[in-house]
Amino acid sequence: MATFLRNKLNALYTQVAAGTPLTSADLAGLGISSNLAGQYAKAGWLTRLSQGVYARPNDVLDLHRCLAVLQKNVPGLHVGGKTALDWHGLRQYVALKPVLQLYGWESATLPVWFTERFPAEYRRKRLFQEEPGNMWHVQPHSGSDALASSPERALLEMLSEVGLRQPLQEAREITGSTHHLRSRVLRQLLEQCTSVKTVRLCLQLGRELQLPWEKKLDADSLPAGSQSPWVSRSRDGLLVLK
Repeated sequence: MATFLRNKLNALYTQVAAGTPLTSADLAGLGISSNLAGQYAKAGWLTRLSQGVYARPNDVLDLHRCLAVLQKNVPGLHVGGKTALDWHGLRQYVALKPVLQLYGWESATLPVWFTERFPAEYRRKRLFQEEPGNMWHVQPHSGSDALASSPERALLEMLSEVGLRQPLQEAREITGSTHHLRSRVLRQLLEQCTSVKTVRLCLQLGRELQLPWEKKLDADSLPAGSQSPWVSRSRDGLLVLK
């Protein structure tokens, strides 16, 4: 029996990469039942993070591996907006305490074990015509399983927050650094965008900042709404998008 348990522990330490949180399903795949996982936790061979989620003792959890675990339970979960832009090297300044911007398809609450280690904000957002299992220009980042928006999608996600949680001036400054965005990808995303404000703000900033990609977009073919101005009042003042 001792040899049997030792073999399971060996599998836990040899088959699982360091920094990986383990769900009950992950442990079951290693032949470790929920009852056995509880025994391991009591013996100090596993650390219980929350109901059905464990880590190896003294293991420093890896952000990308944690995100991959959360993605299994939150449809469409991915790193987006300002964080994804930062991951792609598009930033105005380096924040002392960066907060992860996470987006998903459904309402959800991030687990405490995650936010204690990685300060984050989660937002349910359906900015494009798509399905959570087949999102436009969202892909694994840097060879990991953690999903992140392309820079073009991340830009539109950030602009969609202007007037809500995202200051306009900062958005303008970050947009000014997007000279090398792919106009083909941006046009495809704008065509699928469900937010008139986001489409108009993207086009307006592109014109004001004389960005190369703006000249390659056919504004008349994009879903920018009626001829009436889009008007919103926020902490930044009155935002008028023609």
